[in-house]
Amino acid sequence: MGVVVVTDASSRLPVEDLRRWNIRQVPLHVLVDEHDLRDGVDVIPHDIHERAHVTTAGATPGELGAAYRRALADSGGDGVVAVHLSAALSSTFSSAVTAAREFGSAVRVVNSRSAAMGVGFVATAAARCAAAGGDLDTVESVARSAVPRGSAFIVVHRLDNLRRSGRIGATSSWLGTALSLKPLLRIDVDGRLELAQRIRTASKAHAALVEQVVEFVGDRRAAVAVHHVDNHDAADAIGAALTERLPQIETLTVTDMGPVLAIHLGAGAVGVCVSLSA
Repeated sequence: MGVVVVTDASSRLPVEDLRRWNIRQVPLHVLVDEHDLRDGVDVIPHDIHERAHVTTAGATPGELGAAYRRALADSGGDGVVAVHLSAALSSTFSSAVTAAREFGSAVRVVNSRSAAMGVGFVATAAARCAAAGGDLDTVESVARSAVPRGSAFIVVHRLDNLRRSGRIGATSSWLGTALSLKPLLRIDVDGRLELAQRIRTASKAHAALVEQVVEFVGDRRAAVAVHHVDNHDAADAIGAALTERLPQIETLTVTDMGPVLAIHLGAGAVGVCVSLSA
């Protein structure tokens, strides 16, 4: 049957890509008003990031184990490669490692060290290899080699969501006290969120984001995804600027950030995920 790739809903992969590459997706959780809503399964209010007392949770070992069991059966025993949201940003990766122990070497878990399409790019690279007939060791190797070819940059318009989610501390040294800051963040090589630049205005922050992406890509070929939280116009403008500056881009998509990331980043956030071609 062939190796099957599993990922989680943070990947922002469109349904058509999940189907095309036979990628299985495990939902993450949005907890609101005592209700547990599953990203990718349940209807989640579009303004969920604006609501108070909303939290998120990663996939559980039980959910991941069930997904791996089905995928392994569907693979005919060829194996499973699981690509998940950065271990530094979510409990999902550690839950995946726990769940995979049941299956021994038949399930390989890969830390994408990224988020959104940074996860999706790694999962897709693995799934393409599987579709071409790659065995379990080869598919795992392709996934792991795709991780360092990726990068992600994010401009946050509001800091309260990050504070509330615990992804930054109220006294973080890089945050400062200026509420008007529009920090340009990046996900570092270990999959952690870090400051790239302190910037005062959204327009300058977006311009700096474009420059960071252009510098990272250079003259190489790449796939790019622009994500946003209720800020489609800015995402479109950034996508257009990148297309102009980087004519060698192979694909560029503009999509929403998804409810889980939106809750942590807040309204107006714009991010870019890049995957350099092998």
